[in-house]
Amino acid sequence: MTWTKPSIWYANLASFYAAAAAFITDPDGRVLLVKPTYRDHWAFPGGYVDEGEYPHEACAREIREELGASRRVGDLLVVDWAPPAGQRPRALISFTFDCGLVGSLDGFNLAGQELEDIAFFERREAERVLPGSVATRVRAAIGARNGNAPVYLANGSVFPPTRG
Repeated sequence: MTWTKPSIWYANLASFYAAAAAFITDPDGRVLLVKPTYRDHWAFPGGYVDEGEYPHEACAREIREELGASRRVGDLLVVDWAPPAGQRPRALISFTFDCGLVGSLDGFNLAGQELEDIAFFERREAERVLPGSVATRVRAAIGARNGNAPVYLANGSVFPPTRG
């Protein structure tokens, strides 16, 4: 049997991007979202994971950079695998972490160049203002938080699919 050199073997493995997002709600269960200046839609606070950075560290960093605040990054709520799309040539794994409850938007200081607004949204409204493949993370995160178990999504769809 001939073994492949590790450098060749690793070079041929699939590669992907990783992103980390914060799931923050108010005591009434409304979801905190941010409005980036460079997109037409709202988003969870978060962003891409830098090389050598753990996803939970990226989540904490993005909260500091985008919201000007420190939050405890808690349990992993959602993992969503998305295939390459548009100008993104690789798959994307998105990690959504529970970053707790906040009573108000006081104490957040938006990154002016990157974000133009921040607001709380009821679940259905949050799903409406997020892109379709991201919107499903709202319900998944709520369910994961309530059920104390993370949810795996495949391109925004629950996997394995529920039978009904």
